[in-house]
Amino acid sequence: MEEDNIAVGLDIGTTKIVAMIGRKNEYGKVEILGIGRTKSLGVHRGVVNNITQTIQSIQQAIQQAEANSGIDVKGVTVGIAGQHIRSLQHSDYITRNDVEEVIEDEDIDNLCNQVHKLVMLPGEEIIHVLPQEYKVDGQSEIMEPRGMSGGRLEANFHVVVGQISSIRNIGRCVKNSGLELNGMTLEPLASANSVLSQEEKEAGVALIDIGGGTTDLAIFKDGIIRHTAVIPLGGNVITEDIKEGCSIIEKQAELLKVKFGSAWPGENKENEIVSIPGLRGRDPKEISLKNLSKVIHYRAVEIIDQVYLEIKNYGHDEQKKKLIAGIVITGGGAQLKHLKQLVEYVTGMDTRIGYPNEYLAGETDKEIASPLYATAVGLVMDGLERKALDKAELEAEDQEENPVNAEQPGAKASEYNKDGITEDSREGEDRQTIPEQPNQPARPSRNVVEKWFDKLKDFLDNAE
Repeated sequence: MEEDNIAVGLDIGTTKIVAMIGRKNEYGKVEILGIGRTKSLGVHRGVVNNITQTIQSIQQAIQQAEANSGIDVKGVTVGIAGQHIRSLQHSDYITRNDVEEVIEDEDIDNLCNQVHKLVMLPGEEIIHVLPQEYKVDGQSEIMEPRGMSGGRLEANFHVVVGQISSIRNIGRCVKNSGLELNGMTLEPLASANSVLSQEEKEAGVALIDIGGGTTDLAIFKDGIIRHTAVIPLGGNVITEDIKEGCSIIEKQAELLKVKFGSAWPGENKENEIVSIPGLRGRDPKEISLKNLSKVIHYRAVEIIDQVYLEIKNYGHDEQKKKLIAGIVITGGGAQLKHLKQLVEYVTGMDTRIGYPNEYLAGETDKEIASPLYATAVGLVMDGLERKALDKAELEAEDQEENPVNAEQPGAKASEYNKDGITEDSREGEDRQTIPEQPNQPARPSRNVVEKWFDKLKDFLDNAE
């Protein structure tokens, strides 16, 4: 049976589907209890194009994870990606009725709800509304407006938009696999949570997640997400180029890329050759490693150029927007030999490979702490965070419904009259005792993303 402190991340990728079960240990680190990985069938460039095949792949991955962990999976947190995702910057404001009253969660929710009314292209819907910074009565660069007073509350937003049909198809696949949809997260955000440190997000960093079908980009500065983009090119395009360029089958091309591939042609000597078995009794094929790395190099440069264009569009050249922490590359494509050096050469920015080991428990298997599983680890972390928030919300509701008086055990609640003054305080001395109020935790507000997610769940529940 699935426990309260356990979350399951489901990464539906173009080449693989990963189901990962994890929980938080006593040190606040994520302990991976089980993992299932299957070949992804029915997904092209992050978009589901065959629901039946995708459901089968999801079920296989979940069964593997259940067998590894001995835990019965009920619900999952799933990632959204694909070439249909785009983002835009938007500014909006609300005018408050009472200038003297302090700004609360409700005001921020009203402002975010207003952004959700933006008119999108047909078939598109807003997925995430991410506030950048606020203005209160013209005072700018406010990161936390709660507690301030003012008449006009304004904010800059980073708005993530996607094709609603693609998102609903992912929801349908999860539901038809016999699973509950606990949450949806943009995959670049999930990857960023698992491989980036808070210091990097503050200094300014670009996370490049190179998957099979797409390359995701997330840019952070001053601890806030500033830009996201999905480039419809990934590791599969490199494999396709090797297949065409060397006239071999896809399976052999993938194996060549993983075992002998390099993004830097100068590394290989002219006489380095690898022999590929021929098909059905045909002669083996000899392939020069220098030619192989040239094929990989040209396509890798194209992907990096497109990513770098997005980084420049964000405004990296401006002093104020400079990304001091440089670039972090993660995802399956980050394992390509010499890719780090190529990224540094093309962009001129400091680069490192992003491993999700910072937030994982010490005894985690090395294979899991690989860039390949960065998104899945991030989805598990997101699922655990959601469960913690839901638990806090339930506790807050319980305290509101059943307030506990701060009196000694055994004292009767009826000893307090309607004014909150103890009856016995009226006898003898002329003093009044006001009972202490219990320390109630602040009730977490439900953000706009959660409300959008509830709408999606209702749609899936009502769909036949």
